[in-house]
Parts: sequence; structure tokens; C-alpha cells
Amino acid sequence: MSRPDWIVLVLTLLGIIAYGLYKGRTSRDLEGYFLSNRMVPWYMVLLGIMGTQASAVTFLSAPGQAYTDGMRFVQYYFGLPLAMIVLCVSFVPVFHRLKVFTAYEYLEQRFDLKTRALTSFLFLVQRGLSTGISIAAPSIILSSLLGWDILWTNILMGGLLIIYTMTGGAKAVAYTQQLQMIIIFSGMTIAGYMVIHRLPAGVGWTEILHTGGKAGKLNIITTGFEKGKGFDWNDRYNLLSGIIGGFFLALSYFGTDQSQVGRYLTAKSVSESRLGLLMNGLVKVPMQFLILLLGVMVFTFYQYNREPIFFNKSQLSVLEHSKYKDSLMIVTTRYEELEKERLEGKEVAAAVKEKTEYKATVKRWLNDPAVGGDSNDTNYIFLRFVTDYLPKGLVGLLIAVIFLAAWGSIAATLNSLASCTIIDFHKRFSRKEMSCEREFKISRLYTLFWGVFCVAVAQLAYNIGNSLIEAVNVLGSMFYGVILGIFLVAFYRKKVGGQAVFISAVIVEIAVVVLTILSRKGVVPLSFLWFNVVGAIGVVVLSEILQLFFKKARE
Repeated sequence: MSRPDWIVLVLTLLGIIAYGLYKGRTSRDLEGYFLSNRMVPWYMVLLGIMGTQASAVTFLSAPGQAYTDGMRFVQYYFGLPLAMIVLCVSFVPVFHRLKVFTAYEYLEQRFDLKTRALTSFLFLVQRGLSTGISIAAPSIILSSLLGWDILWTNILMGGLLIIYTMTGGAKAVAYTQQLQMIIIFSGMTIAGYMVIHRLPAGVGWTEILHTGGKAGKLNIITTGFEKGKGFDWNDRYNLLSGIIGGFFLALSYFGTDQSQVGRYLTAKSVSESRLGLLMNGLVKVPMQFLILLLGVMVFTFYQYNREPIFFNKSQLSVLEHSKYKDSLMIVTTRYEELEKERLEGKEVAAAVKEKTEYKATVKRWLNDPAVGGDSNDTNYIFLRFVTDYLPKGLVGLLIAVIFLAAWGSIAATLNSLASCTIIDFHKRFSRKEMSCEREFKISRLYTLFWGVFCVAVAQLAYNIGNSLIEAVNVLGSMFYGVILGIFLVAFYRKKVGGQAVFISAVIVEIAVVVLTILSRKGVVPLSFLWFNVVGAIGVVVLSEILQLFFKKARE
């Protein structure tokens, strides 16, 4: 990066930290540290919810996802608006009325202590691991882009946000997320403008949509049904899996995940929480649509400009120092000749096939264990455009967007991990009385602990390379369904007791983990979104059956 880029990057990040420390001043007790004294307005609740959900992965991989697979990924969010309505009717009033710090406190009142502890434990395991992976994903990309060592990139990515999260708590998170989202959307808007600005004269929106549609990139709605084969249950993104699987996932994530519940528990009232959630349901799908559309715009851009044989420059450098060095030089030279012919209007059908084979060859070389490379460059497509074609200063701003998007979600998660640790375990099982000041200090130490834990996971997660993005979604779906099932029984099946739901949750969680392993091996053709449905319905049905058994045993 150039000097102006570094100046923009450093000033933006330091400004966010300073702003968070300044705004994070609050009362030195648990309600101030974790819930901002329950005084946050609805629009900050909305930005907090969006900032927590929209990690760096969203802004890095979504444009690349549209570039390679089209816009069908937007269906992943189709169930979200419906989930927001259910939450506003059932979950929000109960949480506010009971004045809980965490969602899992309610489960002890409804069932028993062991059910509360189990659910909170499942959250801590799932969210702690997935947050580490969320740190690793942008860290790997930034280390490749900037040439930094992955360890120091992880420490920088996680360490800086620990400072203001640990110091300012929920209030610092809320105010910094507000500013972060403004900078993020501004940066993405500027990037979209630059794509159009860099296109040849006379090429505008009509040509972008025509080119994207002709290439199959505007596949916004897909049914998942194949002619003569029926519904493909292994298809990840289609209308049915998006509405049903996405509904269960969103209901669990926003209704039972403390990183999100903690955002709307900070609101002034039930109506403020509801308004923040409903607005999120209205805004999220269009927002994701526009981010994916940016990927289609970048795809169109490369139809008029030379497309790299591989977008991740650092991996090409790996091949240049491997046994494939000479072969890579020959393939790259021929590929660039074909690209030149294409841009001059001389390309023929055989050349398209030849270029596709060259790209596949490069990926095959990278997958060679002797090379140890990463053949997945989807996450680098948008970044490659940014670094190659954006003017000085804007590159630094877009790199800052990556940091801020990561910080927004990770800071809220660290706050929620610390709140569950002290509320659901430390205070609940400790027999020692603590002053408000003592509780406040211990909470900050738990924030530090989880920050260090997530950075350590990020370093270990580096070894799974190209499956980082997928790992976050699959890991969440392994736990979210079961956690949601426990809460569905709590809210809607009043006759079911704690013993039945506890045993059901343990059995179904084991079953979902086994199902995930079999699915990954290809034994069970089922997409990860359906794990949420299986987990939730499994807990509800099995707990009903066990409750009947316990009832008969008592009689």
C-alpha cells in the first residue's frame, strides 16, 4: 500500500478506538458494563444488531460469492423478516419483563439450573470457536495482502478491539458500531461507484445487468428442484432452504444467541427493541442484495479488463517458489495472450475452454500437498479489484472497512461471552458475595480472557485454510438448532419440564454433530441450513415424548 493508504488506515482505526474509549464511560457495575444501563435508542439497537451480524466475512466474501456463484446467496436471508416478527411477539417481552442479563437466565426460571447451564455452555463453545474463526478469516486475507506474518495479524486484529471492548463494555461496542457501519457503507458505496467509473464509456447499469444475467449471475431465486430428480437437499442456497432453514437459523441467532440478545436488551423499552429488530428484518435483505450486486458489477468490470488467472497474488508467489515454477510461467504467458485476444474481440469458443483449463490447473497445483497452497480465491476477488484499480487513499479506507467489519461483530461477541461467563456461571455457582466494583473488574478480566482465547483459536484455525468461511456457518448450525429447540419448548410447551428438555437437548445435539460429520463426508446429502431445522424440531418432539414417559412413570 502507498503512504496515503497507510495514513487513512491508521487514522481510521485509531479514531474508532479513541471514540469507543470516550463514549464507553459508564457506571462501574454489570448493568452499565453489559447493558449500557438499558438506555440505548432503537436506531443504535438496529446498528448494533447489523454490526454484530455483518462481519468482515460479509463484505469480503459476498462480492466474490456473486462473482463465482451468482446472487442466489441472498436467499439465505429470506427467513429473517419472519423470524423478527416471531421474536418481537414472543421473546422480547419476556426478556424485558424479567430484566435478565442473559437469555439463559430465563431457562432456569422456566426449567432448572442444569438446563440453563447446558444452554449457556453450548453458546460459549459455539460462539467462542466461531469468533476465533471470524478473526482468522480476514487475518489470513490481510496477511496475504500486506505480507504480514499471520500471528501478528491475528494479534493486531484481535488485540486492538480487546482494548475498547474490555475498557468500555456494551456502551463502547454500541457507539463504535454506529460509527463503524457508517464508514463501512460509505466505503462499499465508493467502491461501487469506482467500478462503474472504471468501465468503458457507454457501459452503464443496463450493460451490467445484461452481462450479469447472460452469465447466470442474477440467479436471485432458485427453487432447488432439478428436472427429473426432484428437490436437491444438498443445495445450500434456494428458496425453500432460505425461507425454512433461514427462518430457524435467524430465530435461533437473534432470539437465543447472547451476542444478539445483548444488543436489544440494551434498549430503553420493549418498543425500542422491537423497532430495532423489525427494521433489521426490513434492511438486511436489501443490504445483502446490494453487496452481492457489487460482485456482479465487478464481474462485468473484468469482462472489459484483463481477468487474473488467479486473484490471490500471494498464492501465485507460492507456486513461483515451487516445482511448478516453469510450468506456471508457460501457462500464465499463454493465458495473458488469450486475455489480450478476448479484449481485442478475437476470442473464440475454444479459447474460453482453454482459459478455464488453465485456471483449474493452477488450483490443482495449489492443492498439491507438496505446495501447501490455498486454491480458494473467492475471498480475494473484491480485494484484488480494490488494490489494483482504486486510487491512493481509498485502498486504505477499504482495508479499514475489513478491520471495522471484523471488530463490529467480534467486540459484541466478546461482550456477550463475558456476560454469560460471569452471570450464568461465576455468580450463579460462587458462594462469595461481591460488590458492584468487584463484579465490574471480574467482567473485564473475562472479556480479556475470551479475547485471548479467540485470538488463539484464530491462529489454530489458520491450518484449515480455504474452509474458514464455510466453517463459521456449519459450526453455528451444529448448535443453533438445539438451543432454539430448548427455547421453543420453554415458550410454547408449558407442560414440558426441565428433565425432559435437558435429556432431549443432549441426545439431539449428539445426533446433529454426527449428522454434520456424515454430511461433510458425503454420506448424508443434507445442506447445513437444515441442521437448524433438525435440531429445533428434534428437541421439541423428543422432549414431548420424554415428558409423557416421565408422567406415566410418576403415575
